[in-house]
Amino acid sequence: MGASEQLPLMPAAADARLYDQGAWRVPTGGTRPVNEPATGLVLGQVGIASAADMQGAIGRAQAAQKAWAATSPRDRAAVLLKAAQALQARFEDYALAIARETGGIVPKGQHEVKEAIVLCQVAAGLPMQAQGQVLPSTPGRMSLAKRVPHGVVGVISPFNFPLILGIRSVAPALALGNAVVLKPDPRTPYSGGVIMAEVFEQAGLPAGLLQVLPGDAEAGEALVTDPRVPMIAFTGSPGVGRRIGELAGRHLKKVSLELGGANNLIVLEDADLDAAASAVAFGAWFHQGQICMASNRVLVHESVLEGLKARLVGKATHLPVGDGASGRVALGPMIDAKQLSHFDALVKDTVKAGATLEAGGTFEGLCYRPTVLSGVKPGMRSFDEEPFGPLVNLVSFKTDEEAVSLANNSQGGLSAAVIGRDVSRALAIGEQLNAGMLHINDQTVNDDAVNPFGGPGLGGNGSAVGGPADLDEYTRWQWVTVKAALPGFPF
Repeated sequence: MGASEQLPLMPAAADARLYDQGAWRVPTGGTRPVNEPATGLVLGQVGIASAADMQGAIGRAQAAQKAWAATSPRDRAAVLLKAAQALQARFEDYALAIARETGGIVPKGQHEVKEAIVLCQVAAGLPMQAQGQVLPSTPGRMSLAKRVPHGVVGVISPFNFPLILGIRSVAPALALGNAVVLKPDPRTPYSGGVIMAEVFEQAGLPAGLLQVLPGDAEAGEALVTDPRVPMIAFTGSPGVGRRIGELAGRHLKKVSLELGGANNLIVLEDADLDAAASAVAFGAWFHQGQICMASNRVLVHESVLEGLKARLVGKATHLPVGDGASGRVALGPMIDAKQLSHFDALVKDTVKAGATLEAGGTFEGLCYRPTVLSGVKPGMRSFDEEPFGPLVNLVSFKTDEEAVSLANNSQGGLSAAVIGRDVSRALAIGEQLNAGMLHINDQTVNDDAVNPFGGPGLGGNGSAVGGPADLDEYTRWQWVTVKAALPGFPF
């Protein structure tokens, strides 16, 4: 019996149901199987929310939110700390379940749970921070600027890192007095929804404050357009992000979009090529490249291109690919056949356009070999589009100015990195890049739970979540003035 056959995934209470008002309810939108990418085994059934399901859940969240906002900051903080403890108590179970459902390796599942614990702990500190400021005013009047909760926050999360990318919005939104309606990707309902429902229920979160409704576009549109939901936090593709941004703008909602775009990793000629190859391989291939921060483009000085390419081809040839939950591979399967087909077409189209396939480019089942393309240029699909698969695009440059120009030949991105021994030069290059996050002598896949996370253009809408950004994102300003007595007026 392998690891994939030993762990039942979907709890009986949650199977084919939605989490609404603290109970698992039968949806009106039907159900569908949740398949393990590595084996094709059915892990359980996911309940699919309809628009009516979503509208009812929003109403119950709105009803619960006022009492929660009036709860003392210490009591809200305590719930978040207990949720972190509940995650820790089932650390190994949750980590293996995430690996199975997402197609990741076990260390990837462990990383998700570790980060979720820290995100809850960080969120627990938010209610205990100053919630506003005293403003200058005329004598006899107190003028205050307060941070107050939005009310109900809608969270739409993706399949690739479903626990992290859901809880990074759920935890701070709850901590600051909001209710949350969460719509996880129906391909990963356990990692992206059931785990959070379980741990917050164990932590004593009152019923109705966290509603978990997996669903398709119908449910998502109902959440985005409902006037009782003044804020939407979305993580996903630029195409869907544009649609959500349009709908949210039409309904005058605050929206936080974390999307994708081009992430550039620049390797200078003075880099340690062995270390650089290891960094590139991790940044491009970790979790099969299905990461919004993945090192999509690797811009390499022409003098070290061949040396770096040889090292990457060696790694691509020898890294094992298979069932991530087995503990014996470096890369697992892609999430489903649709994603694999899209990625394979992108690779083939780029080769037809003149790039050279140096390694990979083949797959078995949903397991795609780590792939290296050289001679990639602007106008080729893998240069212009986010691959979201295990791909190193090698792009050659001669000068620092050319590297900056190539990197900024995009509509924006989340993360950028520069590798080189001359740190001042690397930083000078990095500061010219159009990215929300910059790393010198590292790869692009970085997140510490306490940092602002976001990017311009296709990276999102320029806003950021995480760390110091959360107080701004999940509350709004309210101006309050107080006078000892009503003054006279000339009317």
